Order: sequence, then C-alpha cells, then structure tokens
Amino acid sequence: MLLTDIGANLAHESFAEDLDAVLERADAAGVSRLIVTGSDLASSRAAIDIARAHPGRCHATAGLHPHHAEDWDEPLAGLMRRAASGGDIVAIGEAGLDFFRDISPRAAQERVFAAQLEIACEHGLPVFLHQREAHARFLPILRDYLPDLPRAVVHCFTDDGDALDAYLAEDLHIGITGWICDERRGAELHAIVDRIPDDRLMIETDCPYLMPRTIRPKPRTRRNEPANLPWVLQTVAEARGQSQEAVAAHTHANAARFFGLTDVG
Repeated sequence: MLLTDIGANLAHESFAEDLDAVLERADAAGVSRLIVTGSDLASSRAAIDIARAHPGRCHATAGLHPHHAEDWDEPLAGLMRRAASGGDIVAIGEAGLDFFRDISPRAAQERVFAAQLEIACEHGLPVFLHQREAHARFLPILRDYLPDLPRAVVHCFTDDGDALDAYLAEDLHIGITGWICDERRGAELHAIVDRIPDDRLMIETDCPYLMPRTIRPKPRTRRNEPANLPWVLQTVAEARGQSQEAVAAHTHANAARFFGLTDVG
C-alpha cells in the first residue's frame, strides 16, 4: 500500500538532526509522498528547501498558522507569491483560525486568513486549512473565496458532525490525523468519519504532534513522524468499515489530485 501524509511538519526543529532517517522510515512504512507544512516564514522556507532536496517524495506548502497571525508581513507574503509563481509549493497554508487558545487576537487571525486566501485565489492554488473552535467565523470567511479557489482541505479535522456536514456541503476535503486514535478525545470523530465520501478523505500525521495512541508497542518517544501514518490508516479504515487497502488507495489518489501531483509514487 502506498500512502500520502498530507500534513508533516518536517521543518520542525525536532527533525533537524535525523531527517534522512525519518524519511527512510516513512518509505519503509509505505509513506511514499509527504506534504511538508509551512506555518511561518522560517518553516515555509525550510519546507521548500526540503521539497527541493527530495523531489517527487516531498512537496511544500507555505503559509502562516493562526497562532502567528501577528507576524504577518510582506516578506512572508512575498515568499508565498514567489513560491506559488515558481511552482515551489503545492498549496497555500497552513492558514485559518484558532480560537481555542487565542494566541493571536481574533481580528488579526481573520485578517491574515483572508489575506492568504487571496494569494491562493491569485495563483490558483489549493489551501491547507486549520480550524479549531472557530467554525462560526471560519466558514463565512472561507465562503467568500471558495468560488475562486480550486480546492480546500480542512486539515486535522477535530470538530463535530455539524461542522463536518457543513464542510462537505461546500465540497471541502477533510484531513484526518491521529486524533481519531485517541479513545478519549477522538470518540466523536471516530463515530462520524464514515460520513466523509471516499473522494474527499485524506490522512496525515501532523507530526511531530498527535502521536497515535493505538501504536503498539508504545513508542519511547513523544515525537510523531510520518512512519506512523499506517496507524491512522488502520483506525480510519476500522471506523469506516472499509479495508485498509481501500482507504489507502482512495486517500493516496485524492492527495495526488488535490495537490496536483504528477509523480507516480
């Protein structure tokens, strides 16, 4: 089975010393493609560098996570535009709203979210989106841009059934992480993941975060990595009443279409 990890924060400092080994383990686990997330200026630059160093296997996004909304500036906007024009990225993001912690003021988050959606529309790129406890504002802002966006995925979906139905009604894709493997926090997601149509589902690790709690034997490290994606696949397949082979095939093909990937991995 071939898998695509659509959300790998490989620019995170925890991967600085052993990235090659991390990629080797991912390949051994069948994770043949990785979308490397850019969430600020530094990580967006690093994601592009990683993608250039591993063509066909790694692909980059560039964006500003809502936690960093107050850092929005022309250097980052310029990088995103240049990278989009030059074909160095496959999506804009991580972008969106996070009202769970309000690390950045909500007004700034909304302004920066809209600015990134505008860049995606200008360059015809899909968007890689973050939403946590902000659905009531997130969807109205996004709707203003959907007519001009080729595709959008709500990454690391953790919301309820009403939010899921609303996103599916707008033809959005949904990214599922190891959150679904958490019997405490992920019970509701486990119960509703079968509502996602086969052609709208993608899977991801969001590494180094969200280590699947289903991994056996229990890992000694708390750092998640792409090689653990099969554990997400296993739980998603179980919750959907499908085989792992079917879910792997659907999600891998969906990622290729969504991000416009032409490689055969």
